Amino acid sequence: MTRLNKHTVRTALAALTTLTTLAMGVGCSDSDPSSDTRTLTQSFAGLDVLGADFVYEGWIIVDGAPVSTGRFNVDADGNPTTAAPTMPAAMVDSATTFILTIEPAVGDDPAPSAVHVLAGDLSGGVASLTVAHGAALATDFASAEGQFILETPSSAAPEDYNQGIWWLVPGDAPSAGLTLPALADGWAYEGWVVGSDGPVSTGTFTVAAGADSDLAGATGGPDGDGPPFPGQDFITPAVSLLGQTAVISVEPVPDTSAAPFALKPLVLMDIQDVMAPTTQFMSNNAAATNPTGVAMFE
Repeated sequence: MTRLNKHTVRTALAALTTLTTLAMGVGCSDSDPSSDTRTLTQSFAGLDVLGADFVYEGWIIVDGAPVSTGRFNVDADGNPTTAAPTMPAAMVDSATTFILTIEPAVGDDPAPSAVHVLAGDLSGGVASLTVAHGAALATDFASAEGQFILETPSSAAPEDYNQGIWWLVPGDAPSAGLTLPALADGWAYEGWVVGSDGPVSTGTFTVAAGADSDLAGATGGPDGDGPPFPGQDFITPAVSLLGQTAVISVEPVPDTSAAPFALKPLVLMDIQDVMAPTTQFMSNNAAATNPTGVAMFE
């Protein structure tokens, strides 16, 4: 019988131990926690910092149902102010869409609100987020147009015409001065004049050929509510609008902010001293103010 020396035995045992360790490593790779989860990285441009009453919330659509990816606000650079969340890999791999909503900070319903800001289709765990996606506002506002007159229909004085702004085209039968896409649920348009003292709302509305929410406004004169179009008079106290900025924004509903939201599709920077029936035309500002973002699961 052939005898094995001790060195040969030790070498064989060491080789067997190495092979066993490698085999166990291959067989147990599915226990690596990193393979079971995905970390969500989010970046945004053009998103407003929300006040204390509201937060942003991300959602992925899995088998047709929304699953929250977490609630957060953003800093001035558009970065989320909370830690990057992790999600089960199997859930992320089944997700089709990422949606960003605005939610009440307190007393929120666990389902998504109607205020969808951004959305994008997920492919390879990455979604480019836009307002134009069908799960967000479904438009990029590139077709928006606007014109207005300076006039004070709630005042009989002829010389105070520069104290009122109305988004209409004058004539025997005045017509709407705004061409705007229909908004998704959870959103409304709002008119603004912005001067040295900051922005002042002229009222919210959802259709251009109709009165806004506050008619001639609390600062209007004694002669009525004005025409059935968005606008406002600034009679009491008297405020000249010359040199101020006119803005049409898109606002979440409800909204507690005293300033325009990030979406500002129409703007005229310097209101001119032009009497009706001459109109002043606004510039399309959508491309410069539409928020965008990227959601990436890694």
